[in-house]
Amino acid sequence: MHDWMIVGAGFAGSVLAERLASQRDETVLVIDKRDHIGGNAYDYTDAAGILVHRYGPHIFHTNAAAIVDYLSQFTAWRPYEHRVLAQVDGKLLPIPINLDTVNRLYNLDLDPEGMEAFLAARREKVEDIQTSEDVVVSTVGRDLYEKFFQGYTRKQWGLDPSELSRIVTARIPTRTNRDDRYFTDTFQQMPADGYTAMFARMLDHPNITVELGRTWDESSDRPLARRIIFTGPIDEYFQQCFGPLPYRSLRFVHETRDVEWAQPVGTVNFPQTEDYTRITEFKHLTGQVHPKTSLVYEYPTAEGDPYYPIPRPENQALYKLYRKQAESLSDVWFVGRLGSYQYLNMDQVVGQALATFDRINATRVPTAFVPAAE
Repeated sequence: MHDWMIVGAGFAGSVLAERLASQRDETVLVIDKRDHIGGNAYDYTDAAGILVHRYGPHIFHTNAAAIVDYLSQFTAWRPYEHRVLAQVDGKLLPIPINLDTVNRLYNLDLDPEGMEAFLAARREKVEDIQTSEDVVVSTVGRDLYEKFFQGYTRKQWGLDPSELSRIVTARIPTRTNRDDRYFTDTFQQMPADGYTAMFARMLDHPNITVELGRTWDESSDRPLARRIIFTGPIDEYFQQCFGPLPYRSLRFVHETRDVEWAQPVGTVNFPQTEDYTRITEFKHLTGQVHPKTSLVYEYPTAEGDPYYPIPRPENQALYKLYRKQAESLSDVWFVGRLGSYQYLNMDQVVGQALATFDRINATRVPTAFVPAAE
């Protein structure tokens, strides 16, 4: 019997496997239904010889030095600042919205002070900001909302922004300067050899056994370990006894072109046109030198692997039923985006996993549940 079974070989599962094996000298069996480690961050070299991300672009960024220090045990880093353009009214414009976005869209010549006055004149007063639409129209006004956010959000979530929690668009800043970086975190770098190589080093320990292509089955798997860490959908663990938690999925179409570059930045968004939401060109992210280029198109769907918990009040209410059920267990921990039914960036998942280990290590007794970060 193993000390631990971890369901899922993504960030949450791999970090906890490494910590439990190396710091507590306990045996860990990691299983994953896919044929690879790394979860959604999995990358590989395609037929053209270009490193690509199978499940869309994963850009590492954080302000947490402790998380960087931890991951740096398993990878060197390549500096990379992600930039995104949106195709709006036939123009490629910076997103998040900044001074250049507004000037080029409306053929203006505003300075930062003028940009603030421009936005102030267009903002709509919203007394009680609840939805994603509320957030945007109260920040940049109706026209920019409709051009940049409404159509993109409808494609991404299958819902109008007025039907989604404010957290969806509250994450996106608006800038009155010319900073065109998508993120402003102090640490913005990519694993030098790719994510999969980093995960392989993390899981390379004699106490860790990895079995791929294996789906969790409680009746046969539960007796194999004293404790369980489950990083899959929490409703799946409980056989959807309260009903399925809603998730949004994605379909990815990969393409290689016989040109050196296809677009000027890593990602181009399409809020007004096309069925896909964005195209990412991987060489921008990886720094590879290659005469060809590989891209991925992202098509949001209602069916498929769960990627994004849908942030609506009724879904959170359903999740709380599962969380209460989880709290009754003494030997199962639920961790990660799917385990806590919350959209988390990669660094946040690593932080949650490290905090979970600290709690395990401090008590030496398994706690039933790791709550979602507020």
